[in-house]
Amino acid sequence: MTRIMKLRLLVTGKTESEYLKTGILEYVTRVKRYVSFEIVEIPVLKNTSSLSVTEHKMKESVLIMKHIQPGDFLVLLDEHGKEMNSAGFAEFLNQRFLSGGKETVFLIGGPYGFDESFRKRADYILSLSKLTFPHQMVRLFFVEQLYRALTILRCESYHHK
Repeated sequence: MTRIMKLRLLVTGKTESEYLKTGILEYVTRVKRYVSFEIVEIPVLKNTSSLSVTEHKMKESVLIMKHIQPGDFLVLLDEHGKEMNSAGFAEFLNQRFLSGGKETVFLIGGPYGFDESFRKRADYILSLSKLTFPHQMVRLFFVEQLYRALTILRCESYHHK
């Protein structure tokens, strides 16, 4: 594993609940011991009540795409993606580290999911669970799993088999 690898998590809107902010900050701090990592909060759309779901997703995609470079390896976090356990996620990350070069960008969709353009652009679609969680809670789950995967790769004692 190398520190050169950059990881980013793109999310729409700010995390509002204090308990989630606290948990996310704790795991982001831990993750940064191993890799370059940042969470980018993309502003939510305003005045959307007259928009259809399709229009909302399209407008949201325009804002999100500003944060994705052509060479980025894009991973959608989506309930319809591939499921894996924590060790499998660690191996997935290890393969990303070994491939070098591209920044890996994880994307949590907005309240209506992803515009079809993201599915076409995505390099990988990952499911954290088939269960449905609030978008803000998924942020905490993801950074904890990211930290867990990094400790697995370092053979540290955080993860118990």
